[in-house]
Amino acid sequence: MERVLSGRAVVAGAAEGTALVSREPLSLWGGLCPRTGEIIDRRHELSGSYAAGKVLVMPWGRGSSTSSATLLESIRAGVAPAAIINLKVAPILALGSIVSDELYHKAVPIVVLSEKDFFSIKQDDHLNIEPDGTVKVETRP
Repeated sequence: MERVLSGRAVVAGAAEGTALVSREPLSLWGGLCPRTGEIIDRRHELSGSYAAGKVLVMPWGRGSSTSSATLLESIRAGVAPAAIINLKVAPILALGSIVSDELYHKAVPIVVLSEKDFFSIKQDDHLNIEPDGTVKVETRP
């Protein structure tokens, strides 16, 4: 079954991957290893999970502006999430993706969804993000 969600593209781009869902915000600085893509914040519900190549679904980014650099480095290393979906705009995350696009010609698409649509995404759903912010959701049985 496929659903189509209409979101706002904060950083436009196309991507697809399996949903890695958190209902908690995450600071990438101290929360994501930029060399491996592992969630390393041991107090976070996704601790030990790998974001590399997945669509990271979290309400917003938390914490330091160093999260931009962490996202930038994870993109450079090839271990960044395929895309990020948030409930509200996270300027620090957008900055990391935009700078990566300028430096490495690689960006992580970032989309903001309404609360209803955000909470409809479940762990391991297959997501296809389009440049206009459309998110196609295929729920796995």
